[in-house]
Amino acid sequence: MSRPTYQRIADELRRRIIAGDYGPGDRLPSRQALATEFDVGPRIAADAVQQLVAEGYVVSRTGSGSYVRPKPPLRRLTRSWYREARDGSPFRADMAAQAVRGGWESTSQPVPASENIAHRLAIGAGDEVMRTHYTFTGDDEPVMLSTSYEPLEITRGTEIVLPEDGIHAGRGVVERMRVIGHEITHASEIVTARTASAEEADRLRIARGAVVMVIRRTYSTTDRPVETADIVVPTDRYELAYTIPVGRD
Repeated sequence: MSRPTYQRIADELRRRIIAGDYGPGDRLPSRQALATEFDVGPRIAADAVQQLVAEGYVVSRTGSGSYVRPKPPLRRLTRSWYREARDGSPFRADMAAQAVRGGWESTSQPVPASENIAHRLAIGAGDEVMRTHYTFTGDDEPVMLSTSYEPLEITRGTEIVLPEDGIHAGRGVVERMRVIGHEITHASEIVTARTASAEEADRLRIARGAVVMVIRRTYSTTDRPVETADIVVPTDRYELAYTIPVGRD
């Protein structure tokens, strides 16, 4: 089955943007010019441009035209649980250090642990966990996603059962777990890369199929894991900087 005509036009415009024929901030040809170039009607040309808007390659300005979306500045995330223990929310601290207003939106609900999450938390498959979806923002623009899981067997009935509700809302995992007597001693992270899902691309306002880093992070006490999370970071917005303490022991 052949692709719809507007998608073939979008493919060619996308290719030109990636190749640098149209640079960040450049105005695309008008829809009438595109219709003439590709020998289609203006509606089909408009649909092609709208496809690129939906993918995050282009922004439309009423009365002005459509422009290649400028690349956001590359920012740094410092990955250090020692820093997180001192500063509360590590994300907000990193944003403040770069003169960016950091924030987030979240939703939490108890769910049965999948086999993968159960393995990471050393609990039984199907045991209840508190799952929290986060969209992190910098100056009100979405910049990072996270889905965290905490075993309800240790947080149920406590004042930290909901990570973003109550007097400890907005604190880091290290501080919150300390409130209920669980002293986090170490964190592990596994970093991989893949293409963003359609949902992730829409939430982050990036191009569908864009490459993202995925950080699989787990916080543990000396006895057990107490939180695990999947963090999704667009590669064109962030670089990761790891601080690793070095001592004699």
